[in-house]
Amino acid sequence: MRVRSPYWLLGAVALLGTTPVTGQDGPGPEANAPLFGGDSNPEIVVLGQQDPFVRKATAMVNGAVITDTDVDQRLNLVVTANGGKIEAEERERLRLQILRNLIDEKLQIAEAGEHDVKIEPAEVNSAFTRVAGNFKQSPKQFTAYLKERETSAASLKQQIQAELAWSRLLRRRVEPFVNVGDDEVEAVIKKLEASKGQTQYRVGEIFLEATSENEAQVLAGAQRILDQVRAGASFVAYARQFSQASTAAVGGDLGLVQPEQLATPLAEKLKTMEKGDYSDPIRTATGVTILHLIDKKQILAADPDAVTLALKQISITFKPDTDEKAAGEMVKTLQVKTQAMGGCGRADDVGREIGADVVANDAVQLKNLPAALQSMMRNMRVGEATPPFGSRKDGVRVLVLCGRDDSTVQEVKGPSKDEVYAQMNDERVNRAAQRYLRDLRRDAIVDYR
Repeated sequence: MRVRSPYWLLGAVALLGTTPVTGQDGPGPEANAPLFGGDSNPEIVVLGQQDPFVRKATAMVNGAVITDTDVDQRLNLVVTANGGKIEAEERERLRLQILRNLIDEKLQIAEAGEHDVKIEPAEVNSAFTRVAGNFKQSPKQFTAYLKERETSAASLKQQIQAELAWSRLLRRRVEPFVNVGDDEVEAVIKKLEASKGQTQYRVGEIFLEATSENEAQVLAGAQRILDQVRAGASFVAYARQFSQASTAAVGGDLGLVQPEQLATPLAEKLKTMEKGDYSDPIRTATGVTILHLIDKKQILAADPDAVTLALKQISITFKPDTDEKAAGEMVKTLQVKTQAMGGCGRADDVGREIGADVVANDAVQLKNLPAALQSMMRNMRVGEATPPFGSRKDGVRVLVLCGRDDSTVQEVKGPSKDEVYAQMNDERVNRAAQRYLRDLRRDAIVDYR
């Protein structure tokens, strides 16, 4: 079983507003047991049938019961987090990992109780309310929403309780014994300053520990995850669910890194990737990694995409009975008129002429536009218009560049000493937390029935 970092579901790091123990580093010697196959926990006593795909499996963790209903409801939470984009076969594979997650929760809650860490129902309810608010729903509405998706508020609240209890336990018993020296912080800051102007990459990762004995199984499992992500499933949700790296709690986000900070096979691959790419599974000394290049920029340099644009949007919508030919003609007219209008000054006149809506916005940052529009508008001249974009359902739009303010592009400052300290402290606490949970698993008695 992997060390399941807290807050993996539904963006709970931000939603619950608690302090997760996370890090920015890749997996090290403390990484956990293989995800797919391998004799990972010889100390755990397993009784009964060991088929992980048995639909009616239950488990007892040191006497605490996990039912098949618990697994089903948590599985449906994962499906909901992925927008339902999980195939039936993949759901069966997810059941095994979810059972492992539930076992971890039982161990975390029990260990917290042993050390008088108590989470009041009001705290759980408050966190649940914040999650509901993220869905723009009241707790009552969110409870009904979960029920419609064949899961439950109780399942999510149990997870919240485990996350809060484990986080509080770590703050009491682990964090006070972690030390980060001022000299270490200064060394990191000097390294960043020395690297000014070099390319830095914002990277997501999914790491699966592998040994020579189970390498083929882990590679196959990683490829299945990659296939799901490339087909439209959420990389963040899969990282939270599967990754054995310390970054699982933040959806696999490594933050901004330089290639030299990564293992050689990962560094070499990263340099060849474009923004938005997913790598094939990469074998390293400790396991298998899938990389996602989220963004790249120069270290401590100005961000050119922070430029502020003044735009006018000209949009047309289609009535439900508009046929394909008529819609095509409307789009063609929109393109001809906007490309020939000669700038923003005639945008309102063109809008009235073709029955389009015109909206102005003088404070749009280029980097906040969708990637495709960023590419189009990065080198556009003032007065030019984009080609039409959109759909029959949502309408078709054109953006006209009325002006650009480069004064908003400022040099990016490096992290403060406090920020560097916090990052290094979290990394070390997370490693200790991995060892802590691994020890709990080693001593646990888990009966599968």
